[in-house]
Amino acid sequence: MPLRDPRLPNDNISPAYEKPNHLLRSPEDNLTLWQFMSVSWMSPLISVGATRQLHEADVWQLSFEFQHRILHEKFRELGGTVVRRLLLANGLDLVILLSLGVLEVLSNFAGPILLQQLLRAMEDAHASRSRAVTFAVISLFVRLVACQSSVFSLWYSRRSYERSRGEMITMLYEKTLARKIIGESVLSNMPKSSGDEDGHTRLESDALTKPTGPSRAAYEAVRRFARYFARTTWKKTPPQTERQPASIEVGDPITIILNPLMFTRFWEFQSIIRVPLNLVLSIILVWKLIGWPCLFGVVTVIIAQSVNVLITRILLQYERERRRVTDGKLKKVTQYVAAIRHLRWYGWQDFWQVQIMQARQQELRLFVVTGLWRNTINVANYLASGLFPVAAFYAYTALAGQPLRIDVAFPALQLFAMLENSLRAVPNIITVLLNANIAVGRIEEFMNEPDKDDAFPTSDRRRRSRLMLQDASFVWPGTSHYVLRNISLDFPVGLTVICGKVAAGKTALLQALLGELERRGGDVILPNDVVGYCAQTPWLQSMSIRDNIVFISPYEEARYRQVLEACALTQDLATFKHGDLSNIGENGIGLSGGQKARVALARAIYSRAKILFLDDPLSALDHQTAETIVSKCFCGSLTEGRSTILVTHRTALVRDVAQQVIEVSEGCARVVDKETLPTSDSSKPTLSGLADEPKQDEKDVIDEAAVPEKFMDDEKRVHGGVKAAVYWEYIKAGKLRWWAVLIFALALHRLIGLGETWFLKKWGEAYDRPVEQAVASGFFEDLPSPEVNIRPWLFGFASLAIIQAAFFFLALCIMIVIIYSAGRQMFRDVMDRVSHATFRFYDVTPVGRLMNRLTSDIGTVDGNISQQFQNVAFLAITWISSIVVIASVTPVFLVFSFALTASFIMIFLKFLPTSQSLRRLEMVSLSPLMSNFQALLDGLTTVRAFRAQSSFQDRIITVTDAFQQMDHFYWSLQAWLMYRFDALSASSTFLLTLLALYTGVSPGLTAFVLVAASGWKVVDSTHALCKQYGQLQMDFVSVERVVELLHLEQESRGSIDPPARWPSYNGDIVFDNATIRYAPHLDPSLTNISFRIPAGSTTALLGRTVKPESGRILIDNIDISNVNTQALRQRVTFLAQEPVLFPGSMRQNLDPLDEHADDACDTVLQRLGSTYNWTLDTEIEAGGKNLSQGQRQLVGLARAILRRSAIVILDEATASIDTETAMQIQAILREELKESTVITIAHRLEAVKDADFFVKLDEGRVVAAGPA
Repeated sequence: MPLRDPRLPNDNISPAYEKPNHLLRSPEDNLTLWQFMSVSWMSPLISVGATRQLHEADVWQLSFEFQHRILHEKFRELGGTVVRRLLLANGLDLVILLSLGVLEVLSNFAGPILLQQLLRAMEDAHASRSRAVTFAVISLFVRLVACQSSVFSLWYSRRSYERSRGEMITMLYEKTLARKIIGESVLSNMPKSSGDEDGHTRLESDALTKPTGPSRAAYEAVRRFARYFARTTWKKTPPQTERQPASIEVGDPITIILNPLMFTRFWEFQSIIRVPLNLVLSIILVWKLIGWPCLFGVVTVIIAQSVNVLITRILLQYERERRRVTDGKLKKVTQYVAAIRHLRWYGWQDFWQVQIMQARQQELRLFVVTGLWRNTINVANYLASGLFPVAAFYAYTALAGQPLRIDVAFPALQLFAMLENSLRAVPNIITVLLNANIAVGRIEEFMNEPDKDDAFPTSDRRRRSRLMLQDASFVWPGTSHYVLRNISLDFPVGLTVICGKVAAGKTALLQALLGELERRGGDVILPNDVVGYCAQTPWLQSMSIRDNIVFISPYEEARYRQVLEACALTQDLATFKHGDLSNIGENGIGLSGGQKARVALARAIYSRAKILFLDDPLSALDHQTAETIVSKCFCGSLTEGRSTILVTHRTALVRDVAQQVIEVSEGCARVVDKETLPTSDSSKPTLSGLADEPKQDEKDVIDEAAVPEKFMDDEKRVHGGVKAAVYWEYIKAGKLRWWAVLIFALALHRLIGLGETWFLKKWGEAYDRPVEQAVASGFFEDLPSPEVNIRPWLFGFASLAIIQAAFFFLALCIMIVIIYSAGRQMFRDVMDRVSHATFRFYDVTPVGRLMNRLTSDIGTVDGNISQQFQNVAFLAITWISSIVVIASVTPVFLVFSFALTASFIMIFLKFLPTSQSLRRLEMVSLSPLMSNFQALLDGLTTVRAFRAQSSFQDRIITVTDAFQQMDHFYWSLQAWLMYRFDALSASSTFLLTLLALYTGVSPGLTAFVLVAASGWKVVDSTHALCKQYGQLQMDFVSVERVVELLHLEQESRGSIDPPARWPSYNGDIVFDNATIRYAPHLDPSLTNISFRIPAGSTTALLGRTVKPESGRILIDNIDISNVNTQALRQRVTFLAQEPVLFPGSMRQNLDPLDEHADDACDTVLQRLGSTYNWTLDTEIEAGGKNLSQGQRQLVGLARAILRRSAIVILDEATASIDTETAMQIQAILREELKESTVITIAHRLEAVKDADFFVKLDEGRVVAAGPA
C-alpha cells in the first residue's frame, strides 16, 4: 500500500490474487503500485461473490491501517480538541486529497479546451487529420489521468472517513463508559415536605431524584452517533433540531440522526479546494472563450441564487418543524417496539398505532411541503442553467455581434455548466462548514463533561480496605436535591441487610456506594476494587447463560458449579437442551423472572469481588428457593470474608444470618436491632405447601422449555439480487398511475433536451450557409440566417430551456407524490404486521434489529430511493433516445454503441453480486453495533461496578471492525468499478472521435454526437445507468428488509366476536385437557391440564395462560382460542411483574385510551399512591425511569383496578414492594376487585394468603387444585 507505515508487521497478509480468507489481512497491506492503481487486488473476492453468496468468513480482515484497536490507541494519545485530534490523525490523507482535487480540477477543465481545439482542427480544411488525432489522444490521456485520480481520491477519502468514524465510535463509547451520570429536571414535580426548614426536597422515590441510566446528554451523544451509522452510510439526513428536555426512552440511541458527526464526512473534504478553484478557472476560461458576454449568464445564476435565499428561509422554517415531528415519530416508534408485549397484553396496540400513524401523517405532510419548496429551489437552479447560455449567447451574438460557431457553442456549454455548478456550490460549502462547526461544538461539549470518579477521596488512605459512610450526603450529579442525608454507616465483613418501604432510598444507597452519586458532605471510605453488583432489574446479555454468569472473570469449573448449586440453578439448567450453554435473548428473554434474578445473582457471587451489592434479588423467588439461596449463598463459603450488602423486603428470611440490619426511610438510614424484625415464616404453610413443595421455582418449570438451542435467530440475508417482487411491492405502493405520469414527463424532458442540442448544432452550422440559402429543411426552414436576424434563434433556444425546466419541475412533483404514497402505504402495512406478529417473533428478534429496520430502512424508503428510481428511468430513456439519434446519423456509430453497451454490462454484472453481498453483510453487521450500545446503556452501572469497561471497549472495537470491514470492501469494490467504467468511457470517447474523423462526419455532427451521444448519452449514460442501477439495488436492500416484515407470521385474530358483556363476573375459567407450548419447535410448557377456577374467586397459580395447541380453555363457556384476540385482551387484564410505563402524565399512563373519567383515575391513584403525593399531572419518563421498581408496580396495579375486568391476572405484581405495603395493597385489591376473578401468580405468602382457591403445577402438569 502506498504510504503505508513501514513499522507495521508484514505477517498474515493475504497474497493479492489468492482466495480471500477471514484469517488473513487485506492484500492492501502489501500491494504493488499497479495493483493499487487498478484495484485488481479485489478480483478474488469478486470471483467468489460471482459464484455464491458471500459470508463473513469470505472477507479479509481489515488491514492494519484500518484496525480500530490500533486507531483507538493512537487517537487517545493525541491531545487537544476533537477536531484537532481528527486532523492530526488524518492529516496526511487530507493533504493527499487536496493535491488530487487540484489534479482533477485541471483535468476536468482540459476537456472543453481540447474539444474546442479538436473541432477547430476538423473545421480547418487545410489542417491534416493527424492534428485532430493528436488532440483526441491528448484528451484520452487527460481523461485517464482524471480516472486514476478519482480512484485515488475515493480510496484516500474513504480511508480518512472510515478511520475518523471508527475513532469517533471508540472515543464516544469510551466516554460513555467513564462519563458521570448527570441528572436533569426529573425533580420538577416533587413537592416540598412539610416542616423541612432547609428547603431540601422530600425524598419520594429513588428515581424521582435519579435517572436510572445515562443522562439525557449521554444518551443524546450516543444516539446521535448510533443513528449516524444507521443513516449516513446510505443517505444524507438533514441536521437535527435543538435538544428538548424530554425523557430518556428505551432504545433512544437510534432516534437522533446524522448532523452531529457530519464533520467526519471527509470524502467531501476536497470540495474545500475544488469549488473555489473550479470557480476561478471556469471564469477565466469562459472569459477567454467568449469574453465579457459571459457576465450576462452569471447574472442569471446570481438572480436565481438570490431568489433561492428567500425560498430557503421559508424552507428552513418548515424543515425545523419536520425534523421535530420526525423526532417525535421516532420516539413513539422506539417506545412502541420496546413496550409492544405489554401493549398487546392490554389490547392497546391499536391505539398506539393510531398515534404513530398520526405522527407519520404529519411527518409526510411536512415532507410534501418541504419537498415542494425544495423543488422550487431545484427548478430555479435548473431554469438558471438553461437561461445561462441563452443570456450569454444573447450578449455574444446580439450585443457583441459575434457568430456562434460550433467550436464556440459546445465548449461554452461545458464551461457554463462548470461555472454555474461552482457558483451554486459555494453556498453549500458555507452551509456544510457552519453545520460542521455546530456539530463539533456539541461533541466537544459532551467530551468535556466530567467523568465518574473511580473512588471517593479520603483523608485516611489506611482505611481504604473498610466500607464506611461518615455523615455523608448525596445528590444525583447535575441536581441539587438530596437523595441521602447525613448517612453514617459501617459495613463489616458479612451480610448487611438494607430494608425500608417503597421508594425510601434503598437503591440510592447502593448507587452512592458505587460512586454514581455526588457527595455533598461527609466522608466515604470505599475500596477502589471490583464490586459484585446485582441490579434490582436483572441485566443480562444476549449470550449463553454461562457467559452471563462468568462475565469478565476466568472460567473455573469447580467454583462455577458451586455457584450454580448455591443459586439454585443446577436443576433449571439440567432441563435445558444445552444446559448452561443455552443462549438467552436480550435482557434474559426466555428465562422466568426468578431465573433472571438468580443468573444475575450468580454473576455477582461468581466474581472474586470482596464486596457484593445485591439489590433485591429474592423478590421473584418462591419461598423454598429463596431459603436455599440464603443458606447456601449467604451462609456458605462463597460469601465468607466478603462484605455483602443485600437490599430486600423479605427480612424474615435473612434476619438470623445478618451481621446488621439498616433501615432506610426518606433519605436517612439507621442501624436497627434485627431482633425487632419478624422471624422467618418458613414454618408457616403457603398455598404451594398444600401439595408437595417443588424443588425449584415452579414458575420456572413453566418457562424453562422456552429456552431453545439458539434463542435469538440470526438476521436473515437474502441471496442473490433484489427480487422483482420487491420492486413490484414498492411500485404498487407508489401507485402505478403516478409512475406512468413520471415516465411520460421524463421522456418529454429528454426529447426536449435532444431538441435543444440539435437546435444549437443547426444554429452553429447556419453561419456557414449563404444568407439567401435556407437554413435547413423542416422546422428550421422558416428561420432566418442568424447573421440577418439572431432573435428567432435566441427565442427558440430560450423557449426550449423553459419548457424543459417545466417538465423537470413536473417530474420532481410526481416524485413527491410517489414517495408520499409509497412511504405511507409501506409504513402502515409494516406497523400493522409487526403489531400483530406472533409473540415468538419478539422473542427471537433483538430490539436493535427491529429498530434498525423500522428506522434506518424505513428512512431509506422515505429518502432518495425514489430519486434513484427516477434516475434509472431517465438514464434508460436517455440511452434509448441516444441509440435512436445515433442510428439516424450513421450505422457505424450504432454498431459501436451496442458493443460499448455490452462491455459496460459485462463489467457491471461481474461487480453486482459481490456488491449486493457486501451491502447485506454491512447492514447485518450494523445491528450488533447498535445492540452493543443499547446493552451498555441498559447495564452501565453493572459494567462500572465490575470494572468491566476495558472488556466492553474491546467488544465495541470488535463489532466496529466487523461493520467497517464490510463497508470498506464495499467501497473498494466501488473503486474497482469506477476505474474500469471511467477507463472504458475515456477509451470509448476516443474511439468514437476516431470514427468521426475517418468516416467524414461534419464538425457540427461530430460535436453533436460527442455531446449528445458521448458526453451524457451512450457512453456516459450507459456508465451512469449501470452505476445508478447498482445504487438502486443497494438501496433496495433496505426495501427488501422492510418487505420481509410484511410477510411476518401473524397471530390468529380469532373468529368469534364475543358478546358485549363477556366475560361476565359469574363465568368460570375451565382448562379442559389443554396442552400449551410457546413455539411449535419447543417442548410443551403445560401438558394435558384440566381444572376449573370458580368465578369471583381469588386463585393462587404458578404460570401464565396462553392459547392451547390442543384441548380447550373456556372463559364463561366460550373457547378463547376462537375469540377475537383484541376483545379478549381488552376484557382480561394481565399485569406483568415489570409493567411498562410511557412518557407523559400519570393520567396518560393509567388510562391511555381515555376510557375513564378524571375522578375515577384520581380516586384509584390516591388509594395506591397517596404516600408519594402523586397527581394525575405527575410526569412519568419513558419506562418509568423516574420511579422506583416498586412504584412502577403500584402504577401497574392502579391500571388493573381502574379497568376492573371480570378476570385479572397478577404476575408477581407486588414482588418489589415491601411486606407492609403489599398487605395494604392486597386489602385494596380485595375491596376493589371483589366481583372479579383474580388469578395471582406469586411466591410470597402475603400476596396469596387470602386466596380461596389454588392450582398447583409441577413440571407442566396440575398436581393439585381446589379450595385453599
